[in-house]
Amino acid sequence: MTQAEHAQDVPQIKSRLGAILRTTSGNFLEQFDFFLFGFYASTISKAFFPSGDEVASLMLTFTTFWLGALMRPVGAVILGAYVDKIGRRKGLIVTLGIMASGTALIAICPTYASIGVAAPLIVLAGRLLQGFSAGVELGGVSVYLFEIAKPGQAGFYTSFQSASQQVAILVASVIGYFLSIWMEPSGIAAGGWRIPFFIGCAIVPLIFVLRRSLEETPVFLKMKHHPSFSETMASIVKNWKIVLLGMMIVAMTTVTFYFITVYTPTFGKNVLKLSEADSLGVTMAVAISNFIWLPIGGMISDRIGRKPVLLVISILAVVTAYPLLNWLVDGPTFSKMLMVELVFSFYFGAYNGAAMASLTEMVPAEVRTTCFSLAFALANALFGTFTPLLSTYLIQATGDRASPGYWLMAAAASGGIAALVIYRGKGIKTIEPDGAIHRPPVHQ
Repeated sequence: MTQAEHAQDVPQIKSRLGAILRTTSGNFLEQFDFFLFGFYASTISKAFFPSGDEVASLMLTFTTFWLGALMRPVGAVILGAYVDKIGRRKGLIVTLGIMASGTALIAICPTYASIGVAAPLIVLAGRLLQGFSAGVELGGVSVYLFEIAKPGQAGFYTSFQSASQQVAILVASVIGYFLSIWMEPSGIAAGGWRIPFFIGCAIVPLIFVLRRSLEETPVFLKMKHHPSFSETMASIVKNWKIVLLGMMIVAMTTVTFYFITVYTPTFGKNVLKLSEADSLGVTMAVAISNFIWLPIGGMISDRIGRKPVLLVISILAVVTAYPLLNWLVDGPTFSKMLMVELVFSFYFGAYNGAAMASLTEMVPAEVRTTCFSLAFALANALFGTFTPLLSTYLIQATGDRASPGYWLMAAAASGGIAALVIYRGKGIKTIEPDGAIHRPPVHQ
């Protein structure tokens, strides 16, 4: 199918810019909450997971963070099948409601000192709800953007799924920065850390209004058959290789992302012993850098193909991740941390811009949300959200503050290997937004 035929065959959505803003608004809320949990991890650990050992308390907090991610595959399958059945628009409204409920639970939960063991259980319940929703939120948004993309611009459009998260990180870090100026550390620990979470809850009604005004994608409306849950499960089994390779592709992007965003504030304060302001400054710079590189990576992959981008960035990360961190921890300063994190930000943005389009093109249109979400959710649960916990453990167990670099290298190797398998020989069959199958050129 030519691009001209594609454009004529698929009805165009009224306003692509408006659709992008409405769709990614939920992504904003999700990452806003995720980042806050990571940034205030040390404070949350004292409020809900008291322990005589600060490292043990912090690891309990990150374990809770990770357990929430284990719900992502469950959400990907259950909610993904639901979205593929009822439509992209309705599904994204449902996921937003679940995400908002989890956020509210964490924001209002009393401390361990007030209600005992019920406190960490409530926080865990909130994280499980967030994880269940996030299991399909990212996939649902990526699929929506893919299905409204102009021909030949899938990489550029799908990059805005991740770009919206960078705006959330920037806003959250700015709020945290001014909160640290306005309140003493004791005040933040006593409950000031809840303020950003309440702000997140306050913007939920606005996001609901935006999501409700979404148009359904023309691609979904044109589908003559929407699979049942059993048909979706059968398709997952049939396409297990695609899900596995998709998970390996996403491992690189999700590990790097969680390291340079969620874990960076803890790494800067607790490991490098830099000030809270320095850690927040680096995080803000990383969010801006990510936002710039994501669409650039998507556009480059649209022009030269997904394979070159995925392979080059994977190789660079494998070669440089540990040496860069080793250089940083050997006399850490704000400027050195900023330089290293910006290099990782380039890796993440350029790679992710190609990876999201690659994953979306791989899966059959009728189960696109489910298969994409499952691959993404597995990568997040097994690799990405595991990063803060594993990094904390590696540093504690080895005494090497640069040891998280080995985890980054392993994730990059995973992405590179998957890219070689996916685009071997003459390339694999990929799927246009309207469901038409084509075989990409060899250079992809």
